[in-house]
Amino acid sequence: MFTAANILQNIFGYASFREGQRELIDAITHGRDVCGIMPTGAGKSLCYQVPAMLLPGVTLVVSPLISLMRDQVLGLVAAGVPAAFINSSLTEAQNAKAMTNARAGLYKIIYIAPERLLAPSMTSLAAELDISLVAVDEAHCISQWGQDFRPNYMDIPAFIAGLRKRPVLGAFTATATPRVRSDIVRALALQNPLTVVTGFDRPNLYFAVRRPKDKYKTLTAYLHENNNTGIVYCSTRKESDKLTERLTADGYNAAAYHAGLSDTARTRAQDDFLHDRTQIIVATNAFGMGIDKSNVRFVIHYNLPQNIEAYYQEAGRAGRDGLPADCILYYAKQDIFTSVFLIKQSENEEEIQRKRRLLNRMVQYCEAKTCLRNYLLTYFGERKSNDCGDCGNCNPQSDSIPDATDSIPDTANSVPDFENCVPDTSKRPAKKPRTRASAPAAAFAFSDLLFEKLKAIRLEIAKREKVPAFVIFSDATLVDMCQKHPLTPEELLKVSGVGNVKRERYNK
Repeated sequence: MFTAANILQNIFGYASFREGQRELIDAITHGRDVCGIMPTGAGKSLCYQVPAMLLPGVTLVVSPLISLMRDQVLGLVAAGVPAAFINSSLTEAQNAKAMTNARAGLYKIIYIAPERLLAPSMTSLAAELDISLVAVDEAHCISQWGQDFRPNYMDIPAFIAGLRKRPVLGAFTATATPRVRSDIVRALALQNPLTVVTGFDRPNLYFAVRRPKDKYKTLTAYLHENNNTGIVYCSTRKESDKLTERLTADGYNAAAYHAGLSDTARTRAQDDFLHDRTQIIVATNAFGMGIDKSNVRFVIHYNLPQNIEAYYQEAGRAGRDGLPADCILYYAKQDIFTSVFLIKQSENEEEIQRKRRLLNRMVQYCEAKTCLRNYLLTYFGERKSNDCGDCGNCNPQSDSIPDATDSIPDTANSVPDFENCVPDTSKRPAKKPRTRASAPAAAFAFSDLLFEKLKAIRLEIAKREKVPAFVIFSDATLVDMCQKHPLTPEELLKVSGVGNVKRERYNK
């Protein structure tokens, strides 16, 4: 008889559960609704993928982004799990084929976009399937208090009500304030759910705020020092295009991504980034929710985000593999006025005031003199007794100390409730060494040469199989290989992230 632990080890290649996973999986397999709030990279997906393999019938996963569905399905198929997705990226013939296969019982997990839930073809299919579990990914999208509200998520309760029997419901997200969590439970009509909040902390991420006089010069200095894959977020399409042009002209492998590009251009930019053909994506907030790329080593916000939720979610796209990564925000006075201008485009005065209050909290983060990690965690309702000792305020790096001459003006007439707090660098603690995101090998004491050779082999396999490299193995799995030096198929199975199917497929 298969158990959750068997599936975790033999299919997904992990020897033990992370915090919160066992409780959520056990609840689902015993027929109880759940609400899982877990940080990016903490293994939310396994909380519904493992039960899907134990429950009869099929699991439906409602997911907001095509790229997320595709990446997760590729990863599942690579691990030997029969899975598929149904969305607008497929032709009608391809979607019809997927539905035929679903009716034939060929899938255990089906990903579907929320806007297709109430389509006649889907309601017809759902009536014929034995649906044991509906997992709602990025569940904060159902809350109007969340920063990513998607009206189509409101179709989920109607879809559930139309099924011949009510399945177990699971809601999962990484970023949700207590108010949003309550809204998720209410909007999805979860019944006596087990709610697990494992915390929002991402210990591998280094948070810092910089106030450079010259943002571009500071950015290129960072990129020169950190030759890695990363994301640079801009507040406008114009800024994204302009920055991409400058970076490309200076020899950096960069591409723009924003809603003003054609569907073809956006798809190409995203695919090139996922397949490591593009090293730096320069994007607006149109890019990224649900991006499953594990080896993003830095996320730099070139402009001020409009709220903490958006910032933490976007920054959280770094370091999904658990290795060190940098989350750096460039703060300048002009960004405040740009944000206010964008906020004032809203027609609803109440909405404008709400967004301005959220912007206040974002600016307060930028001007904070205390631990940045604690500021973020406190915002999400989690309190730490001690400072982290490893953020831009607790442990400033030589290139992260703000230039005190670039002061922030009195913004009372623009956005109310700010404190005009220019950081006092004279009171900062002494610097201490920190492992840089550019050198993950240094944090684990293994051969850089071996790590690079494994990456080269992985890239060769990925090109041959036409999938992103992280679908083959994550950087964290390669790190574990470098530590354990497996020399037989049996030893390879002991590497984190190597299950039976991947062992058989790639051990040679």
